[in-house]
Amino acid sequence: MLTYSDLIEALTNYRPEMQNAFLTEAAIDSRQVIPGGLFVAIPGENVDGHNYVGQAFQRGASAAMIEHSIDGPLFGTKSQPVITIDLRNPPADGWASIVIEPGQPVCFLVNNTISALQQLASYWRRKLNLRVIGVTGSVGKSTTKEAIAQVLSQRYTTLKSAANLNNEIGLPLNVLRLTPGHQRAVLEMGFYVPGEIKQLCDIALPQVGVLTNIGTVHAERAGSQEIIAQGKGELVEALPPAPQGVAILNYDDPFVRPMNSRTNARVFYYGLTPEANLWADQVDSNGLEGIRFRMHYKNETLHMRVPMIGRHSVETVLRAAAVGLVEGLTWDEIVHGLQESQAQLRLTVVRAESGALIIDDTYNASPESTLAALNLLEEISGRKIAVLGDMLELGQYEREGHEKVGIRAAQVADLLITMGSRGHMIAAAARNAGLRKDQVLEYEQNDLIVDWLKHNLTSQDAVLIKGSHGLHMERIVAALEVSQ
Repeated sequence: MLTYSDLIEALTNYRPEMQNAFLTEAAIDSRQVIPGGLFVAIPGENVDGHNYVGQAFQRGASAAMIEHSIDGPLFGTKSQPVITIDLRNPPADGWASIVIEPGQPVCFLVNNTISALQQLASYWRRKLNLRVIGVTGSVGKSTTKEAIAQVLSQRYTTLKSAANLNNEIGLPLNVLRLTPGHQRAVLEMGFYVPGEIKQLCDIALPQVGVLTNIGTVHAERAGSQEIIAQGKGELVEALPPAPQGVAILNYDDPFVRPMNSRTNARVFYYGLTPEANLWADQVDSNGLEGIRFRMHYKNETLHMRVPMIGRHSVETVLRAAAVGLVEGLTWDEIVHGLQESQAQLRLTVVRAESGALIIDDTYNASPESTLAALNLLEEISGRKIAVLGDMLELGQYEREGHEKVGIRAAQVADLLITMGSRGHMIAAAARNAGLRKDQVLEYEQNDLIVDWLKHNLTSQDAVLIKGSHGLHMERIVAALEVSQ
């Protein structure tokens, strides 16, 4: 594990000789600090982490990184008060003069805590001998990360990104959770602007890069799918040359397939056509019971059944299997990992008081993920109700994306309920595509939707609830779900 000496060396290039305390892991939220942890105080627009340094030490932090002095006393233990060491400039008598007693709680003063966190993570990654799998794409990053980690863990000691910590702060926090005992790490990499994934790769040094797809989510910030593709492709550009580096690319995505020209790594295609290295056909969804399909690799054909929901999940399976293959796993290990996979953590199914089936897919929404969710709703028996909210950050694709969803909703749903100002675009497109006026309800408040559903749902209904996280449509699910 990381030590005080490691931290000081990472930030000053000088390694002091001392009896070291181990730093268990890093956190930026004092409530998430664990004993022996490193608290990183980040000044934000609304909350300054420096105000919580004292709480972090009270919860057992061994050290904190700060970028300005702390008002008020900091309490470590009675015998070991908190000390502050300024790492911004060498002390007059040199770095060797730094003295930290065993178990001494310390504040390390740096110029910028985010930069220091990234520098520390980069240093720590380079000390470890393991292979890193980076995962990016517009839709499916988290489920893909979960499935890959489940497969790799059949043979290797594997760390995966915690929650959705996939940005310039979250990824370094995940890297600092690594230990010399880890053999593989699966790290999710998010994208908002060009250059961001390159920065994450400079820290994580991935040898394998997995690209899911290029959609329209975050186009409001990035500008276009072409710019999104340029930014996501920074992952394959960062990979080492073959044979160490492997780019696992979606053959069926017109933005991802050409990325083979942007890397010196070995290219491994997955998809739903025989042109891919690993491909699937005869995909059959059994609704909430999972999917069946055939998977083909070289001269082998496997008949697969996995507990993931929806036809689109076959692509998640292919990505995880592809990583397993390039990392040397046997088919038995890969299949066992996939059949154990709990990758779909965001999509859950609950029952309402009426007995109606509620498909909770409220974590977030894009046109691509919403279309996939509607495809799942189509496969479930009963009256189909789609409760669909605004999809945010689509930029120039806003109208097109909402209208595509509305058209598909008209083909699937017996009743469409929309939420939010952009939901009116979904409703209009659905009516134009054939839904009657009495089959479309439009609201701009969650509680009104809850009220309608509570009074009208029956045990024969299947209800999909999906919208961008900013609409808080999970509150609809919470209001309907049967109390346990």
